Amino acid sequence: MALADFSSLYNHHEREVFAAVMDAAKDHPEIANSNDLLCDVACVALNRLPPRYIRHEVDFSFYLTEHERLEIDHAIAEAVNYAFNFVQARTALRARSG
Repeated sequence: MALADFSSLYNHHEREVFAAVMDAAKDHPEIANSNDLLCDVACVALNRLPPRYIRHEVDFSFYLTEHERLEIDHAIAEAVNYAFNFVQARTALRARSG
């Protein structure tokens, strides 16, 4: 039996969330200067979205309707906004208790 190479599989939302986090970081200077906190924001946002594993971006985009694409964009924006607020609140809580 041949071994399968799954290295071409990835979650479609990763690239989109990473870009949205970097775009929104300018509005959150208290988080934007910390790579660790930006990674936390990305993790929280990704965990709020259903995974969409794909091999090729063009395949995924080709089968989406405009309405589905807009829904995904909206869900990503909401997840990233939630994640920034969550990480900011947790960071403030740790600062007060520590």
